[in-house]
Amino acid sequence: MTGFINYLINGISLGSVYAIIALGYTMVYGIAKMLNFAHGDIIMVGSYVVFITTHSMGMPVFLSVLLSVIVCTVLGIVIERVAYKPLRDASPLSVLITAIGVSYLLQNIALLLFGADTKSFTSVVTIPALKFADGAITVTGETLVTIVSCIVIMIGLTAFINRTKAGQAMLAVSEDRGAATLMGVNVNGTIALTFAIGSALAAVAGVLLCSAYPSLTPYTGSMPGIKAFVAAVFGGIGSIPGALIGGILLGIIEILSKAYISSQLSDAIVFSVLIIVLLVRPTGILGKKLNEKV
Repeated sequence: MTGFINYLINGISLGSVYAIIALGYTMVYGIAKMLNFAHGDIIMVGSYVVFITTHSMGMPVFLSVLLSVIVCTVLGIVIERVAYKPLRDASPLSVLITAIGVSYLLQNIALLLFGADTKSFTSVVTIPALKFADGAITVTGETLVTIVSCIVIMIGLTAFINRTKAGQAMLAVSEDRGAATLMGVNVNGTIALTFAIGSALAAVAGVLLCSAYPSLTPYTGSMPGIKAFVAAVFGGIGSIPGALIGGILLGIIEILSKAYISSQLSDAIVFSVLIIVLLVRPTGILGKKLNEKV
């Protein structure tokens, strides 16, 4: 029983990372109606910023993480302005192809700058682990920080969207971009802000992910980015609580699959569960069916 509880805790921890990444996906899709598949690679960029500043420059962890958030925020805005803004009225396929291109661009730049070898990432979390049941159940400091960060981010993001002018502008743009423009909402600025917030969350997720799984390569963000997208769809893309639920469920399913079925089949099981959920409920767990006017 204690083994199952440990697996469950690890699943919630991993799922919390997926949830933070999925929040970025779900915000961009919910407001800008586009899928930013370069989102996972922004995770990698943020992780490298922390790795370089702490290992090579000796910067304090807090400042290093803050710099990572700033760099990823600026990168997200630049990507939106250069790659996505010109395609604002283009077909979804054009945006998708551009997003894949940006993803490969970031990966190859990282390969040129840092090489393909795996870097050993030192955890930024210094909180000691908690032990229960005479040490049979262990909750690591990384797990505690990850879960608390996920909850705080979700609550803060929900409050921001529901209680601020910028958040209300995001809701207006997500409902009807044309009507929002007529009402005086700065659509371009609102979408840029959405990318900035999503990229900042990606930086936080990257630091937490590499702290729990201490290895870093130019491809570090690829699979977590894809799984976070799955989590966003699983929970109902466009829904902030849905991203949280989808991420945590996905993390639990992945860890339990590795523990009790097969570590090699865990990814296949995760995607199979997604297919089953979408067959039963195409909009995801908390997704809403949209009626389009014709």
